[in-house]
Amino acid sequence: MTAIRRRPRLLLYGLAILAMIAGAALVLYLLGRTAFPPRRITLATGPEGGAYNELGKRYVAELAREGIQVALESTSGDLTNLSLLRDPKGDVAAAFVTGGITTEADAPDVESLGTIAYQPLWIFCRGSEPGRLKDLKGKRVSVGGQGGGTRQLMQTLLDANELTENVRTVALTPAEARDALDKREIDCAAVLTTADAPVVKELLADERFQMMDFERADAYVALYPHLRKLVLPEGVGNLPANRPPHDIQLVASPASLLVRGDLHPGIQYLLLEAARRIQSGAGIFQKTGEFPAPEVVDLPLSAQAEAYYKSGGNFLQRHLPFWLWVFAARLLLVIIPLAGIIYPLAKGIPFLIDAWVNRRLNALYTELREIEARGDSDAANAGKDLANLEERIRATRVPNSYARHLYTLEQHAGVVRERLERSTSPSP
Repeated sequence: MTAIRRRPRLLLYGLAILAMIAGAALVLYLLGRTAFPPRRITLATGPEGGAYNELGKRYVAELAREGIQVALESTSGDLTNLSLLRDPKGDVAAAFVTGGITTEADAPDVESLGTIAYQPLWIFCRGSEPGRLKDLKGKRVSVGGQGGGTRQLMQTLLDANELTENVRTVALTPAEARDALDKREIDCAAVLTTADAPVVKELLADERFQMMDFERADAYVALYPHLRKLVLPEGVGNLPANRPPHDIQLVASPASLLVRGDLHPGIQYLLLEAARRIQSGAGIFQKTGEFPAPEVVDLPLSAQAEAYYKSGGNFLQRHLPFWLWVFAARLLLVIIPLAGIIYPLAKGIPFLIDAWVNRRLNALYTELREIEARGDSDAANAGKDLANLEERIRATRVPNSYARHLYTLEQHAGVVRERLERSTSPSP
């Protein structure tokens, strides 16, 4: 304690260090375990063997490169995927979902990382080529399973054309619909999926089946803003057989990669990077670099997605390996609040030291004045008190910048001592 009194800056710097440690502990406590990204997430895809499911396997491989394990959850389709994302107690963190099936009000805790592909509505039929939905009257048509985007979109279009009661719908997966069409168990199969889906390639190349040419595609796009008009070029499915035999108009819905709103930004960044590597290539309906795209269909983009599309992510994300920039980002979250503690302490410590030293010197000066005032009436005792005071002055330790003040005090004490000596000396 005596050493601390003699060296006030030791106490002040000690208190500053304790304050920084306490601040760091508080920041780390507030960050908690959520500060670091999970090492495992679940991605909802679609039916086994479908385009979503195959696409999910590519995301598994991409995120595995960064040490993130992705578990795929096969589902009946888009509506189920959305339902799993909205479940606050569920494990699904991300999902592929087609547009036009939800709103921001219905899914406030779900955000989008952008669109990743076009999903045309393919309708394959036996017999003559259907040009309008009314050509499906009286036919048995597969519209996908419960919870799928195909059923949702087909129901919307059939209702709009007042055909709901005139079309016999069957709930089959794309693979089941292909087999049923081949066995003549159904007349038509409607599939909402990407152009590279195996079932689409098979049916498109088969001359026994004809595709619906959406003659009124522009009308559907005008009525339903989430839809897009696409044109399938003549012969693109099979050049030797010239399949299809002419350009085909299609309506399509953009597919989005949706995530929970609380999914760690680092995982969102990895998903966006995976989407860029997987989805950015050219295809029948897209140009190189067209996807992923910052397109808002049903739900708003997440903050991480907006930053990614503007600048490709922050500086750390662009220049450091994943786990290194995650650590650096977390470290910054500690350093910045600490800087808010350290800076005022660094600025304030000199003032505190100055106040501390001046208080000690002023106390010694006050005591010196009292001794001087008693010199005329009680010179003997005043001399003893002065000797004790001078001893304490010599033992006082102050920073070098205050040495002259202490030296001045010693001089003043010497002046008082001389006065006391003169007052006690016998007169000549």
